[in-house]
Amino acid sequence: MASFGWKRKIGEKVSKATSQQFEAEAADEKDQADDDDASWVHATKRRKEILLEECVRKSKELKDEGADLAENRRYREAILKWDEALQLTPEDATLYEMKSQVLMSLHEMFPAVHAAEMAIQRNPRSWDAWQTLGRAQLGLGEIALAIRSFQVSLHIFPMNPEVWKEDLSWARKLHEQQKATRTESVQALAKEKELAQESIPDYDFESDEIVAVCAAIAEKEKALSAAKTVVIVSASGTVETVTEKDNCPTTPDETLFIRAR
Repeated sequence: MASFGWKRKIGEKVSKATSQQFEAEAADEKDQADDDDASWVHATKRRKEILLEECVRKSKELKDEGADLAENRRYREAILKWDEALQLTPEDATLYEMKSQVLMSLHEMFPAVHAAEMAIQRNPRSWDAWQTLGRAQLGLGEIALAIRSFQVSLHIFPMNPEVWKEDLSWARKLHEQQKATRTESVQALAKEKELAQESIPDYDFESDEIVAVCAAIAEKEKALSAAKTVVIVSASGTVETVTEKDNCPTTPDETLFIRAR
């Protein structure tokens, strides 16, 4: 009779081998999954790059079309092209700068200033955007702001003769004229105020001449009040002027005359 004992676990070695095989297969599947994920990420990134490249390409085409239209003075159509391009590349500062130039040609200064400011927000180092902003500010009469914008443009690109000789020189000349005009206006107002004060005579109301004039006027008023003049219109239409006196209070018969003052 066989002795009783614990049975050896059936398949102990088999389970270990199977486990090792399973782990190996799982590792292969994980590597494959990682490869698939990497491929998907790469494909997604590549599609995004292709889309961006397509947007940039299309935006450039629209930008060039708008430039051609602007050269032919078809400004409204050019703005439409550039607005469409900005939908594709909203960070393109040159589109806003070109749009600002065209808006100035249309004498729309407020939108021109706004477009130039948008260009500077996207590229603060763009000297031509600062130049365009200065010109738009001049169109609004903001001479001091325009001078500052031209100075920033020159700071970025000091060798630009156009900004130095034309824009900044003209803005400074306008600024001097503005200061001179303000000075003349202040002087004119001061002179008018001085003349107004001089035109009021300083009367001495207690002088002998004034007292004599007042006495003469009072005597004349007294004489006029002593004699009363009455206009009498008869029933037949005859007009008669009668001077009444204090010692003659009687008047003509009221049945024959109509009394009027």
